[in-house]
Amino acid sequence: MTPEQKLRSLPSVDVLLKREGLQSLIGAQGRDAVRDRLREALDEMRAEFRQEFTTPNNPSNHAAVNAEDLAIEAERRLNQRFAHRQQTLTQRVINATGVVLHTNLGRAPLSQSAIAALTQAASGYCNLEYDLATGARGKRGSGLEAMLRDLLGCEAAAIVNNCAAAVYLTLNTLAEGGEVLVSRGELIEIGGSFRLPDVIAKSGARIREVGTTNRTRLSDFADAINEHTKIILRSHPSNYRIVGFTECPSLAELAQLAQERGLPLFEDLGSGALLDLSPIGLRDEPTVQHSLAARVPVVAFSGDKLLGGPQAGIILGEKVLIDRIKRNPMMRAFRVDKLIFSALEATLTSYAKDTALTDLPAISAIHATKDSIARRARRFVRRVRNEHLKLQLIDGNSVVGGGSAPEATLPTKLISITTPNASSAELEERLRHNAPPVIARIEDDQLLLDFRTVSQAEENELRAALQQLP
Repeated sequence: MTPEQKLRSLPSVDVLLKREGLQSLIGAQGRDAVRDRLREALDEMRAEFRQEFTTPNNPSNHAAVNAEDLAIEAERRLNQRFAHRQQTLTQRVINATGVVLHTNLGRAPLSQSAIAALTQAASGYCNLEYDLATGARGKRGSGLEAMLRDLLGCEAAAIVNNCAAAVYLTLNTLAEGGEVLVSRGELIEIGGSFRLPDVIAKSGARIREVGTTNRTRLSDFADAINEHTKIILRSHPSNYRIVGFTECPSLAELAQLAQERGLPLFEDLGSGALLDLSPIGLRDEPTVQHSLAARVPVVAFSGDKLLGGPQAGIILGEKVLIDRIKRNPMMRAFRVDKLIFSALEATLTSYAKDTALTDLPAISAIHATKDSIARRARRFVRRVRNEHLKLQLIDGNSVVGGGSAPEATLPTKLISITTPNASSAELEERLRHNAPPVIARIEDDQLLLDFRTVSQAEENELRAALQQLP
């Protein structure tokens, strides 16, 4: 069969669109979308046919082709394309990894009150920039800023779309054209290749490194201050630790030095804990209140890490500095919408009511004890009906994740799953393609589920997924 004959055997797009097997897909995705993806599949097949005929001694070069078989193949490729697209769409998954603030899985899940507030704001209009008391235009986020002032005792607050934006905006406002003093040991890189030196450079400021990687003294900062110094930056090393022969000045010492020299001190706190986590063994995560008590003029942290809310960057501090940040023209580019304000307000309400431990899923998961997780896991295992699976409870550890407390582990009880019918990798893949997807982890050739990050509302779905495994 000549190349031209084989290519001519391919059915046209119009013929394929009339096939009965594609009608449901057209109904779900739309005729235009199916048509465009069909063209892509046919172009791909044409290219493969041409490649076959340029390969010497290829037995398939002159093989006859059947128009029906080609149509079936085009249909298969089309379905593959849409299946892949469906998998890449944002969708709910069950996090059974034991990583509480899993960056790849969206970090902190929202509380029920935050979901309700978000839904209410999204379902119609809201007073985002409207003052209900006066009937005039209001200021976006004024209610949330008042909550932060009342809850944490700060003078002022600003909200942007994440902590990286908070760092950029603060440095661009307070240090553009000048030098930023920062310890060499705090020039961090976090996930997604976010590098602090790059952000400082983009802000229009210049880095002046202070001290050494493992030891930086207060005198190093004092000696580095000159006529070009605009700000002192303290960056919390969220996702790493330097141990051993180390030294760094306290936050209070840095704040006093900055005040004496007439400079602002800015702390990139990162995770943003409002609760003291040292009683559960997380001793390296300072609270926002600690930074404010040390008289740090500007503090920034994330909303979706140890705060337990939606993605946001929260900037707190002295009113004169926060007001300057708010007047930055780039503030509009980084501001958040009504959905984030609503979810953050509900999250902070849980702290104000002293119910964060029970209301906020991430905070509750971090504080869950090994015994409570074991009780849930034991009840769950008894309810699974699959004679092919061997389910055992074993000791293990969870982690906080999200760049928080990198050295800390949380003791937990894991469910180990094995079967003679499939490898752990095959089981993991089957669960990952479940509806909803179940994300597990593999250790020592065992598939492991950690109930620290599985909500009680998800247990029935998880049980149904296990009962379908081979």
